[in-house]
Amino acid sequence: EAQLVESGGGLVQAGGSLRLSCVTSGFTLDNYAIGWFRQAPGKEREGVSCIACGIGSTYYADSVQGRFTISRDNAKNTVDLQMNNLKPEDTAVYYCAAGEPEARLESFQYDYWGQGTQVTVST
Repeated sequence: EAQLVESGGGLVQAGGSLRLSCVTSGFTLDNYAIGWFRQAPGKEREGVSCIACGIGSTYYADSVQGRFTISRDNAKNTVDLQMNNLKPEDTAVYYCAAGEPEARLESFQYDYWGQGTQVTVST
C-alpha cells in the first residue's frame, strides 16, 4: 500500500525558513512524479512544486519561485521542500502526493496523498 507521510511543518515568523519532508513507502519513488500542494482555509488546493513530473525535472508555482526548493532522495524514499523567506500568505496545510510520471501540477493527476502538515507564518 502506497503511503506518504509529511513532517516539518510549524509556526515561523515571516522571513523565516522551514523544511518539509515527505517519506514514502509502498511504491518505487523513482517511477513517480511527486508534487507538493497546499490548501489554506477557505481556498482551493493549489500546486506548489513538483519533481520528476510532466512539466520538468523540477517545477515551481510563480508564487514560490525563487523561495522554495524541491529535492528527492530515491535511496531514502524522501522528497523535501525547502521553504525560505516565508510569507504570511504561505500559511496552509501542505501535502505531498505521488502521481504518474507525466503528471503536471493538478491535484486530479495525483493518486496517493499524505495527511498534510500545517505551516503557519506569522507577521
